[in-house]
Amino acid sequence: MTTWHEHAIFWHVYPLGALDAEPVLEEGAPVTHRLPRLVEWLDYAVELGVSGLLLGPVFTSRSHGYDTIDHFEVDPRLGDRADLDALLAAAHDRGLKVVLDGVFNHVGSRHPLFLRALEGGPTAPEAALFRLTWPEGGGEPAHESFEGHEALVALDHDDDGVAELVTEVMEHWLRAGFDGWRLDAAYAVPVPFWQRVLPAVRAAHPEAYLLGEVIHGDYAGFVAGSGVDSVTQYELWKAIWSALNDANLYELDHALTRHGEMLETFAPQTFVGNHDVTRIATRLTDRRHLAHALVVLLTVGGTPSVYYGDEQAFEGVKEERLGGDDAIRPALPERPADLAPYGWDTYHLHQELIALRRRHPWLHRARTAGLTLSNEVLAYEARDGENRLVVALNISDEPAEVPVVGTVVAGQAEVAGGAGTRVPAHGWAVLEP
Repeated sequence: MTTWHEHAIFWHVYPLGALDAEPVLEEGAPVTHRLPRLVEWLDYAVELGVSGLLLGPVFTSRSHGYDTIDHFEVDPRLGDRADLDALLAAAHDRGLKVVLDGVFNHVGSRHPLFLRALEGGPTAPEAALFRLTWPEGGGEPAHESFEGHEALVALDHDDDGVAELVTEVMEHWLRAGFDGWRLDAAYAVPVPFWQRVLPAVRAAHPEAYLLGEVIHGDYAGFVAGSGVDSVTQYELWKAIWSALNDANLYELDHALTRHGEMLETFAPQTFVGNHDVTRIATRLTDRRHLAHALVVLLTVGGTPSVYYGDEQAFEGVKEERLGGDDAIRPALPERPADLAPYGWDTYHLHQELIALRRRHPWLHRARTAGLTLSNEVLAYEARDGENRLVVALNISDEPAEVPVVGTVVAGQAEVAGGAGTRVPAHGWAVLEP
């Protein structure tokens, strides 16, 4: 059975940053209705060509959204439930699906359940929800945290109450009309936990898209074991910018081979930018190769996403320090018309490549095969059954010839002879043989 997410292309937005929310939620702070501003950007997303909104954290949290305080309420720095419902309705009216970001590995240290556990002691029902070590003779317990961040309190995924809570949260918002979940830090949660939770969610909402954040390891094994639809394809992300920067397209070719192996069992979620990494326009040492990165993203198998601002060549460096994410999670202007003029060429390039992908929806499960490979030139075939495109990338200072002739459907190239096509220096082309 075909599902909507088989041909989805997402615009990934981090609302707390994009809508310029305060960095910390102060106790008793009034509701600030920022979410309606995001409605102003939906037509921009539709014109970009995407079909879904991958929405970062919107639930009540203390700071960055991943320290959840209440999974059932909208963060007052963003608005209220009516604002979120209106955003969902406006997106659906435009044909955009909306996927939420759920943090189910841990909660913020101000979560009421954690506070009640501390107050009630080791026999409190809430204490079983967390991995706590109580000192002899009384006193406050030590708690396990997420990657050493004390404000992120790890849940005990062996506890039935945690499974019930996560199931309830996921089903609550799917019943409200949302179309799926990105499962934050899914790699940190034991696979047996997902095996307990996701079948019930899937049974009630078979069309929901379930995406797990997984950085390293056996992606296909995680998908098979957990029951998610997809995971974040960090291997390909790294190979794209690294191969372009190092003039080592062998690395990209190798990553595409591994990517093809994954496509045998699932469609990875692909990206060249997200809320946790340095902007692609900054990461690349030669801005001329930004197009090459986008071409790969939008011509290989998977479910691609475009991180807000990347389509305008936003810049920003991820730093490992307090506040180190601020530069990659900036505020958007009030409306698209207020964007700086220098980013629109990149926006139009995104439009061209997204339109190409939508004309060839089979690319979702396409496999690639190399045709020409050197340090600075790579031509690969993207194929699914009888459907076929050829992608040629040239990052050298000289024109390059690739052994294929066809119609150029994107980029620039010219016939070099009876059996070849010439791609300009630092150029690219997509051909239909």
